[in-house]
Amino acid sequence: MPSLIRLHDAHDALGRVLDTLQSPLLLAARLFVAWQFWKSGWLKLESWSSTLDLFREEYAVPLLSPELAAVAGTAGELVFPALLFLGLWSRVGALGLSAVNVMAVIAYAHVLLEPGFEAAIAQHVLWGCLLVAIAVFGGGKWSADAALQGWVRRRAAAAAAAKSRNPG
Repeated sequence: MPSLIRLHDAHDALGRVLDTLQSPLLLAARLFVAWQFWKSGWLKLESWSSTLDLFREEYAVPLLSPELAAVAGTAGELVFPALLFLGLWSRVGALGLSAVNVMAVIAYAHVLLEPGFEAAIAQHVLWGCLLVAIAVFGGGKWSADAALQGWVRRRAAAAAAAKSRNPG
């Protein structure tokens, strides 16, 4: 039994060390995946006529006109990454970018799911996994979310203290 306890203690110690990496890894994940989509959105914005042609001729976005799909896709590739860069409403940014990622695969499935495009689809899977991790764990301690949460808690504590001093 003492061996099991020592093993458990060692595992706990390893966990404490690895826990210190959570915030830097979440920051790296946010920046990496946001950059991938930001570049794409910026390129679409810079050459809008080409973007419209792509949505009219190449991408098959269900339920939306090509023009509306182009606007929605470009906006999603710029707004959601901006949230991830800042770490502001990181979960919203991650979920929104997840929707953009899924829609990109659906719209371009006739190419991405063909033999020879395994690396391209693997990128979307990687981005999806990173986005799910950000959605589940949040932006981490190195984010505007964490700063905002601290500010809200301090304000709530100050309001509660003021109310207890002046109950009526």
